[in-house]
Amino acid sequence: MPLTDLPLDQLVDYRAAHGAPADFWSFWQETLADARSAVQGVRATAVRDTLLSSVDVFDVRFPGWAGEPIAAWLIVPAGTTVPLPTVVSFAGYSSGRGLPTDHLLFPSAGLANLVVDSRGQGHDTPDRDPGRSTQWVEGFMTRGIDKPHHHYYRRLITDCARAVDAARSLAQVDPDRIVVQGASQGGGLALAVAGLTGDRIAGTICDVPFLCDFRRGADTASAGPYVELVNFFRHHSPRQVDRSFATLDYFDAVHFAARATAPALFSVGLMDPTCPPSTVYGAFNSYAGDKHMETWRFGDHGGGYGASRPGHLAWLHHHDLLATSGRPRLEAGGVHHRASEPFPSSP
Repeated sequence: MPLTDLPLDQLVDYRAAHGAPADFWSFWQETLADARSAVQGVRATAVRDTLLSSVDVFDVRFPGWAGEPIAAWLIVPAGTTVPLPTVVSFAGYSSGRGLPTDHLLFPSAGLANLVVDSRGQGHDTPDRDPGRSTQWVEGFMTRGIDKPHHHYYRRLITDCARAVDAARSLAQVDPDRIVVQGASQGGGLALAVAGLTGDRIAGTICDVPFLCDFRRGADTASAGPYVELVNFFRHHSPRQVDRSFATLDYFDAVHFAARATAPALFSVGLMDPTCPPSTVYGAFNSYAGDKHMETWRFGDHGGGYGASRPGHLAWLHHHDLLATSGRPRLEAGGVHHRASEPFPSSP
């Protein structure tokens, strides 16, 4: 895949052309307040007979958008007796939480890992589409694109923000050392949650993030979900295209990044046809907190592939998110929960 986007010396200064809607933050305050009105609690059930001797696995269900139950795995080092630094992981496009055997890196390094299913994309969390939009859709990008309140990503981003709230209620989790993490769609979701949760998280890891600068993505991507927008817009008037982009502005990770303050580790592939590097740099340059970009000169949408993982651990170590000494011990006897706490009323 040849270099098809801007050269690096222009990428480092690239900024998205469109700002956030005037009511962006009030839209999300209202959305999260509605989600938090659900009375369902967090449930974690030990999974037996996994044949994994180095980790303990729990099937977690927590209330997401409209209080609907969202599935997740909680995977911790076997015999965990102290609250641990925790990575809350979000999935890439068209995938979900998968199997526990897919997620052994962070528990192997001594962390807890809450792996969140994606509604309608994974196998364990259905998406109850409100059914207010009758427009033809190819995938999730255009589902409910007629209005922000109808759009699919309003539901999914809410689920992911609520996952952090759920993690804070689990006794295996150190609530002061939660990191949100993901690649591609998962990276964009991590940025969204970082912007919505403010100082409730300790860090953000977002590899080759999707959901950034939708207009630029639609103009430059040659593969992946941004192409869904192109196929949809091809059959609609310019006025409807403008309305659709106005909807997507409420879910653009560039705007969430501007409200995110936790330290962040980004990565970008300069030959990425799915998430063009300018879209990634648009989010990176908008990010309000301390940040570092890992640039893969010959990387496609896989970024650095397996070579990224040691960098993740080194970054976590640098930010004191691997050590577990000096933390209070858990009470004996099963899974415990702390009461959920509300999201802050301001970023």
